[in-house]
Amino acid sequence: MSQALPGDAPVIHDLIGIGFGPSNVAMAIALTEHNARVGRQEAVTAHFFEQQPRFGWHRGMLFEDATMQVSFLKDLVTLRNPSSEYSFLCYLQSKGRLIDFVNHKNLFPLRVEFHDYFEWAAAKVDDMVSYGHEVVAVRPVVREGVIEYVDVTARSGPEFVTHRARNLVIGTGLRPYMPEGVERTERVWHNSDLLRRVDGLDGTDPSRFVVVGAGQSAAENVAFLHRRFPEAEVCAVFARYGYSPADDSKFANRIFDPAAVDEYYTAPGEVKNRLMDYHGNTNYSVVDIDLIDDLYRQSYQEKVLGEERLRFLNVSRLSDVVETPDGVKVTVESLVSGEETPLDADVVVYATGYRPADSLGLLGEVEGFCHRDAEGRVRVERDYRITTDPELRCGIYLQGGTEHTHGITSSLLSNTAIRVGEILESVIDRTPKPAVGEAQLVADGIGTSG
Repeated sequence: MSQALPGDAPVIHDLIGIGFGPSNVAMAIALTEHNARVGRQEAVTAHFFEQQPRFGWHRGMLFEDATMQVSFLKDLVTLRNPSSEYSFLCYLQSKGRLIDFVNHKNLFPLRVEFHDYFEWAAAKVDDMVSYGHEVVAVRPVVREGVIEYVDVTARSGPEFVTHRARNLVIGTGLRPYMPEGVERTERVWHNSDLLRRVDGLDGTDPSRFVVVGAGQSAAENVAFLHRRFPEAEVCAVFARYGYSPADDSKFANRIFDPAAVDEYYTAPGEVKNRLMDYHGNTNYSVVDIDLIDDLYRQSYQEKVLGEERLRFLNVSRLSDVVETPDGVKVTVESLVSGEETPLDADVVVYATGYRPADSLGLLGEVEGFCHRDAEGRVRVERDYRITTDPELRCGIYLQGGTEHTHGITSSLLSNTAIRVGEILESVIDRTPKPAVGEAQLVADGIGTSG
């Protein structure tokens, strides 16, 4: 329910979310649960825009045997509200698998199963989202020198809609990263495209794949391609001697605790840097030890049998990549000797990670009111609200892109449930009481203009 303004003015929401991945799905759930607890006058109105035609989360990496790297208890709600009907356990109950999962004695579900949980949860709040809508503009609404609202314009095909917001929550996720000078093509892929593209190779009898990277995704890509194409050679290229195991020990995992966000946020800059150096191996460029063991076992077995299809080109890099009509010619350079080895491959897969989307890139002239630090990074308050000039009173909150202020869980699932609760509390506390939920006085429905 949203407030309709006179004439052609857009409808007003207390909150508009840009993106509808797991973080903003969790935000929508938190809003729904809050509104179910309070009276009509105190309800928070919200709407979300998502560019994809339906919910999707790293679909290109949903290998049938890949597992989550976080406990199922770090779902969209449990750490914030253990009794929530939107929990992973409630999902299992709805699917008739709760007892089977308990008997499985495993904290880490299959990735495809957790994705199905996300879809199940997103469907429960899909009345709050417009799929297939790309946000193309955010404009300030200036009245008497003050910006209480912003207008958010989204495009769906040839149609445009504009909604007005008292607060924005930006959850646009991560973007695949390719090394400088390397473009994605039909034969040069980012690992995020793997499952979407790999079916196109059926019947073509590929002879060699090259996978670049040393993290979990790279190792999973190597294992998958080796299994999927039993006649093909798979070459793993990375700058290290080998894959490094992820540190998931009990004490180190405290870096993912909600309390660690408070400690990181208040720590001096040099301490923040040390913490990232100490504990980056809990998440970055590391691989589950079980997968490392499996790949080494397979590699050794092939050496014994004299049928090596799994090759690890370590302490190396790709110095040249040239696509041809029949494949890709790559040059592997040893970082020790400088020796170059040419290889002909059918496909090169870059498992080179992700980078946060430009959090402020959509804001247009509103970005000029947002503060940055001496290194050009956006200033973010503890409640995930961007620090702005006083005249910008519309709150702009970030879900992601806050690693420099809030620590390693900035874009991870570990703290999602807690984070959305803190953002919602901030929205409620910072909004004048008569304004929050005033749209509930208007007839049901979402209006648009554009």
